[in-house]
Amino acid sequence: PAALDGTAEHQGRAAAAVVGALVAVDRHLTAEFGGHQHDGVGPGATEFGREVAVNGNQGTDHGSGGAALVLGGAVKGGRVLTDWPGLAKKDRFEGRDLRVTTDLRAALRSVLADHLKIPRRALDDSVLPGSAKVAALDLLHSGAG
Repeated sequence: PAALDGTAEHQGRAAAAVVGALVAVDRHLTAEFGGHQHDGVGPGATEFGREVAVNGNQGTDHGSGGAALVLGGAVKGGRVLTDWPGLAKKDRFEGRDLRVTTDLRAALRSVLADHLKIPRRALDDSVLPGSAKVAALDLLHSGAG
């Protein structure tokens, strides 16, 4: 059905647009930061999600979720870090949504503490309150801060 209704074609155009935009961002950052692109870090995160199952209108409803991208020369890249919970109804959050398995603050703690050298006490008390027990992810090359 996707090939008949144009969905696959639309997704292909959307993916090409994203790749083009990322290439433009890369060019801009290289021009802007010169030789420093090799030690930079750019985090981005969202807690937006979609329900796993299709609803009665053949769409999906808003749900829980989360994803983070950490980009830059200082990042140990080329990896996907997750604990995949599965899509079976019994594995979903509230029977509807993909279960979140990684606290997004773990990625942010790594960047803020290891790269920007923000003291852990400040992270625990002010920047990311309530995150003291959240272990930072191993995201950066050693000495990348």
